[in-house]
Amino acid sequence: NGPQRHHGTSSNSNHSSDVAASETGRKKTGFGMGQITDQMLPTLKSSNLFQHSKYPRTATIIGAPMTYGQPFVGTDHGPQLLRDKGLRGMLTSLGWRVEDLPDLSYDDITTSIGSGTADPPNARNCQLVGSGAELLRNKVSEALNDGRFPLILGGDHSIGAGSLAGILEVQPNTGVIWVDAHADLNTPATSGSGNMHGMPIGLLLDHAKYQPETAVNFDELPGFEFLKDGPRLAPDQIVYVGLRDVDPTEREWINNLGIKAYTMFDIDRHGIGAVMDQAFSDLLSKDPNRPLHLSYDIDAIDPILAPATGTTVRGGLTYREAHFVAEAVAQTGNLASAEIVELNPTLSDDDGAEDTIELGLQIITSFMGKSII
Repeated sequence: NGPQRHHGTSSNSNHSSDVAASETGRKKTGFGMGQITDQMLPTLKSSNLFQHSKYPRTATIIGAPMTYGQPFVGTDHGPQLLRDKGLRGMLTSLGWRVEDLPDLSYDDITTSIGSGTADPPNARNCQLVGSGAELLRNKVSEALNDGRFPLILGGDHSIGAGSLAGILEVQPNTGVIWVDAHADLNTPATSGSGNMHGMPIGLLLDHAKYQPETAVNFDELPGFEFLKDGPRLAPDQIVYVGLRDVDPTEREWINNLGIKAYTMFDIDRHGIGAVMDQAFSDLLSKDPNRPLHLSYDIDAIDPILAPATGTTVRGGLTYREAHFVAEAVAQTGNLASAEIVELNPTLSDDDGAEDTIELGLQIITSFMGKSII
């Protein structure tokens, strides 16, 4: 477990490269802080994990480079940057077979819609976001029907509407763990910005059953017509972890509907271990074999560690808390699908972008079965 040693020629050029890499590591971690790359070792109990995926277990990587759900260009770079950092090789080291699909193409959607299409009130880029969500819904449901594990790489968090629609279509009882600084529970009627990355849960929630006066009319949301008769999310199917920036209507709905929400206050007070134990109890006590979906927004993590994202809020998860959430979900054995979103390398300097992408990659490997022992 010590530092990696250079094997082979001892030329000056190679020595210089090693020194440069060492100095870079020291700048990021401080001298004497130990190795800065993780060993890709699967848990020794891997046969008990991912029980909802057909053996031999295959991860289907679905790149969803959506950027129209929020105002900043750059989230579309996330899927490819994670691949370039070695995602596929890391997954195979963890024992997965890997199917890496081409990224969903949103260029055809933008071409077909054209520049003259008007958005409905308070739903920016509605048809672009909705049509993109439908594309993702189709790929996610196809992977699940084949017994594979959809690993979805965003893109902004508006893709959650498509992910959830595909998941609930195949596995309607899925429990959802939404790791995020924000609740994403708005609808066009309640959003303060009109940005649709703040609406995926609000759009999928079963308003008609639990609070009919807030029901969404999908006939008035171009691109989202596919949700009109689609599956819905019950309030007891979702648990939030890491909230710290919640809008007034979202607060009201969380409380009125009894949605389980663990804020940073709860994590500070009880510790991340107790919070995750309670989250699993909320979702699995009635059905211990229930499939789980993990939606992980990188902005749940403190911006000191993950600065390259669009809606940073101070006081987020620490490095170990962030990893513990991912590791604990994997250890339930129930994880059946997952996504990571909102990595945007254009919103920080080079070091900040590098740190954020690297952290995102390590979070993925943690929820895909990486283990210390």
